[in-house]
Amino acid sequence: MASSRSVVIAALIANGAIAILKFFGWLLTQSPAMLSETYHSISDTGNQVFLLIGIRYSGREADEQHPFGYGKSQFFYSFLVSVLLFGIAGWESAKHGYHEVQQALGGHAGHGGAESVTLLGQTFPSVFVNYTVLVGAIVFESWALYKARAGMKKQIKENDWSGYREAFKKTADTTTLTAFTEDFIALAGAGIALFGIYLTRTTGNQIYDATSALLIGLMLMFFALALAWQNKRLLIGESLPGEDATALRALVADVEGVTDVVDFRTVYFGPESLLVTVDADFETGMVGREIDDVIDEIERTLKEADDEVKSVFVEVEKDDQQSLSDGGH
Repeated sequence: MASSRSVVIAALIANGAIAILKFFGWLLTQSPAMLSETYHSISDTGNQVFLLIGIRYSGREADEQHPFGYGKSQFFYSFLVSVLLFGIAGWESAKHGYHEVQQALGGHAGHGGAESVTLLGQTFPSVFVNYTVLVGAIVFESWALYKARAGMKKQIKENDWSGYREAFKKTADTTTLTAFTEDFIALAGAGIALFGIYLTRTTGNQIYDATSALLIGLMLMFFALALAWQNKRLLIGESLPGEDATALRALVADVEGVTDVVDFRTVYFGPESLLVTVDADFETGMVGREIDDVIDEIERTLKEADDEVKSVFVEVEKDDQQSLSDGGH
C-alpha cells in the first residue's frame, strides 16, 4: 500500500502543477487543444485526491460491520475516478474539440486563439506559450509515469506476468493501475496537443489544433471505460484468475491428510487481501488434533504460496457426513 500511496502522491504533485500551467496557457492563447489539456489535468488532479481517500479508508481495521476490512474501498474510489472524473473530462474535451472541428471545417475562425500575447511588456507569438507549457507538462508527466511504471513493474515481477497487458487484466491494485493509466494518457495527450498546435502554427489551418482536442477527449473516454470495466470485476467479487486458483488448489490437494478438494473458491477483499474457502475430504479415521493440524497446514501452505492470501476457511468433510469448519486469519 505504501508503494501505491507514493505513486499517487507523485501523480498529484505533477498533475496539480501541470493543471495550473495549462490553465494560464489557455487564458493567454485560447487554444482548443490547450483547453482540452486543462480539463484533462484538472480531472487527473481530482482523481489523485479520490485515490488517496480510497487508500486511507482501506487502511481501517476490520470491525463488526466489515469483518474482512475496508480494502474494497480502493476498488470503489478507483471506479468513481474512472466514471465521474475521467469520463467527464473526456466528454468535455471531446465536445469542445468537436465544436472547434466543425468551426474549422465550416471556414469559421472559431476559437483558434490569439496570435500573440504580451507578458511583462514584451509581445511574442502565443504558440511559444503553448510550447513551453506542454514541454513542461511532458517533463512532469514523465516523472510521474516513471514512478507509476516502477509500481507496475514490481507487480509484474512478483506475479510473473508476461507484461502490462496481463497486469491490466489481473492486478487487484486498482489504485496503482489507475495512476499508471492516467499518467500514460496524460503524456500521450500532451504530445498530441503539442503536435496539433505545431501543425496549426506551420500550416495556418486551425483544423489540426481542433482535431487534437477531439482526439484527447476520445482517448480519455476510451480509457475511462477500460478502467471502469477493470474495477467492476473486483467490486462485484471476482476470484483469482483460473490458472492461479488451480495452482493453489493443487497445493491444497497435496497436503498430507487431504484426499480430495471438493470445492475451492477465492475472492478479493482489497488490493492485497484474498479470501480463500476450501471444502475438502480428509483421510478416514482422522479426529481432533489431527484434523486441526491438517487445517493449519493448509492455511500455512496457501499463505506461503501467495502473500495476498489473508484469510482461509476450511470445511472438512468426513465419511460419517459430519463436517467441521475452521477459519484462518
